[in-house]
Formats: sequence, structure tokens, C-alpha cells
Amino acid sequence: MRTGIFISVLLCALPVAAQVQRDGVASTKDYLSKMDRNGDGKVSLAEYQDWMSYAFDAMDRNHDGVLSPDEQPGGRGKPLTRGEHRTRLAERFAKQDLNRDGYLSAKELAAPPQ
Repeated sequence: MRTGIFISVLLCALPVAAQVQRDGVASTKDYLSKMDRNGDGKVSLAEYQDWMSYAFDAMDRNHDGVLSPDEQPGGRGKPLTRGEHRTRLAERFAKQDLNRDGYLSAKELAAPPQ
């Protein structure tokens, strides 16, 4: 169980760190503008999942949509599908969507999940 939690945390943290380095994101407004693909000033679930899947994609070396044990840190753990990863992100998104409108504002992006 601990390995699964570690992988989940890693997959949520790595994309942000990697994207920050790659795109020069320095503030919440920067995150919003990078995640908000349609430019409506808010982040939908799909936009959030797409942005936050950077680490999954980087770790999935054979591009089969599954992180096998050898693709995970430490070379072990249960296989994790892209769908399972996106489900975890949806759960995190729901925790951050404080006003329950189905979108994340800059303020909600800046706040840690409740």
C-alpha cells in the first residue's frame, strides 16, 4: 500500500516540477495560463488531468498506457494504468474545487487540496 501512495504522490508532484522547469512557471497565474488551454480563465478537469499527466507520460517508457513495476521508482509496485492515474487526479481536483463549480480558479489552484 505504501508503494501505491508513494507513486501517487510522485506522479502528482513530478509533473509540476518538470513543467515549472520546462515552461518557467513561477506563480499561480502562470499555472492558470499554462493549464487553461481554451483561455476561459479557469481550469477544467480535463485540462488539469492533461497538464498533470506529464510525469506519467515521461515514466511510461514503452508508451503502453501502463506504468509497469520496472517503470516505477525503485523498480517495483503494482501496475498503474493511465485511467487509474487520471481517476486519482480527478479525486484531487474535486478536493481543490472548493466552490464545486467543476473548474479551478487561480485561487483554488493556489490552495492545497482539502
